[in-house]
Amino acid sequence: MKPLATAYSQRLLRGQTPSYERLQARFAEDGSPLDALPVAVHCGWGRLLIGHTFPNPASLANELLNEQPGERDIALYVAAPQQVLAQSPQQLFLDPSDTLRLWFTDYRPATRVFRGFRIRRAQSEADWSAINTLYQARSMLPIDPALLTARHQGGPVYWMAEDEDSGAVIGSVMGLNHHTAFHDPENGSSLWCLAVDPQCSRPGVGEVLVRHLIEHFMSRGLSYLDLSVLHDNAQAKSLYAKLGFRTLSTFAIKRKNGINQPLFLGPGPEAGLNPYARILVEEAYKRGIDVQIDDAAAGLFTLSQGGRRIRCRESLSDLTSAISMSLCQDKRLTHSILSNAGLNMPAQQLAGTADDNLAFLECHSRVVVKPVDGEQGNGVAVDLDSIEQVQQAIEAARAFDSRVLLESFHEGLDLRIVVIGFDVVAAAIRRPAQVMGDGLHSVHQLIEAQSRRRQAATEGESRIPLDAETLRSVRAAGYEYESIVPAGQLVAVRRTANLHTGGCLEDVTDILHPVLAAAAVRAARALDIPVVGLDLMVPAADQPEYVFIEANERAGLANHEPQPTAERFIDLLFPHSQPAP
Repeated sequence: MKPLATAYSQRLLRGQTPSYERLQARFAEDGSPLDALPVAVHCGWGRLLIGHTFPNPASLANELLNEQPGERDIALYVAAPQQVLAQSPQQLFLDPSDTLRLWFTDYRPATRVFRGFRIRRAQSEADWSAINTLYQARSMLPIDPALLTARHQGGPVYWMAEDEDSGAVIGSVMGLNHHTAFHDPENGSSLWCLAVDPQCSRPGVGEVLVRHLIEHFMSRGLSYLDLSVLHDNAQAKSLYAKLGFRTLSTFAIKRKNGINQPLFLGPGPEAGLNPYARILVEEAYKRGIDVQIDDAAAGLFTLSQGGRRIRCRESLSDLTSAISMSLCQDKRLTHSILSNAGLNMPAQQLAGTADDNLAFLECHSRVVVKPVDGEQGNGVAVDLDSIEQVQQAIEAARAFDSRVLLESFHEGLDLRIVVIGFDVVAAAIRRPAQVMGDGLHSVHQLIEAQSRRRQAATEGESRIPLDAETLRSVRAAGYEYESIVPAGQLVAVRRTANLHTGGCLEDVTDILHPVLAAAAVRAARALDIPVVGLDLMVPAADQPEYVFIEANERAGLANHEPQPTAERFIDLLFPHSQPAP
């Protein structure tokens, strides 16, 4: 094999498309044996078919058609995709992704140091489980490590980013050494399955994983790194352009299946919807239910199948009566109904005169202020312990409703339980927004950076507002907006855990205490509502103590993936559409 290509020879190669003929010519040029067998590398979620190792379009098409159920195969480096698609046009499709390449002679090391996490290889069952949890949260296929092609046979290596404080896996990436996989005479490598926890507060995790893979393969004497990225993934493309990646003129082909259905169907009726409506429309669309978008901006759509027609606004549907909806919207009525059902509730009263408010505060020491009819955390102030704070919070809450409530404050974790059809489908601890100091940036800058990450992860649905409540939380932590936070120091910048104000979720469905699950079902039945998100304060998800806070008649089901919230919602609306067991 020839030594590492020079920068001059690399420039000559950059515009050339990978093809079977070019690969064989390079093998012959190097005096290497011509490989007769095409190469397929199993990556745990499916196979990578190295397209230019297949001698003709028919052989590549046939291998793609051998894809196993529940897996996803990808044929990369396809020089003439039309010839492969012609072999089976009903079952194969052209992947709408761009292939990018970074020649290592163009690479420049990072000038900024990111701290707070370490990169290491995945090795144990616990590592694979943590990576799969991350991948499923990003709607990616999980890995079955038993299926992986062995590394000495050209198989992939998975790297993971691990938070140094908590030990949580906050990112992962897969790398493939092409020289080991198929004796690549151009000494290449590729990157796959880059994922970062959308709730991660550490900056730069994705960039560090990519750079780690680049420098790992550079140390092995390789020449370039390729990757495939969806054509509309602007955030990822911005990172890759910053690192020096350029477009490579080659194509990828996949087999049509339920996993990659949106890629070959193109924009469906869900186009323009927010994530909370889109997850439901996509599930209905998969089942052959007719979808009519009435108002995309409002999340309003109509589903029809046979003689059944149901109108929805996100997870609020015709099945929820006006009475049940009003019981959830009016927090006084919610409190009354759930109290009468024998459920644990906080003390509550309407805000009145300053003397009345002071008496309530003195009775309970710490209080919560919220509008009677409000959502998404608007106008809510938590853990107030002075009458000045209470009066200011009341005035702020009146911007959302002239009627304002005072409630006793209860320590604990904010638990959201989703009940559909009077069954618990998902449960998650909601944590308030917080930022991680780096010793360089101000609280204001950290909030803006964290807000951008949350907006990107939630398609604009979650952001940290720079309002009076955020400033109060920052000052309660001992900082001002201009303060520089020491490296590794966490600062809570909100008291409420609403996702719309930058909060994040930790799924606890599997450990939810039976008492909490039963209380949630009792609450749903008391309100007589078929789909509801119930908020409780609890010491822990696996303990029975609780206090109900409120009920949400239009719960954001997309927040609880990979729990089957969308599936159970469509099951409720159209029970005959359920897939056969």
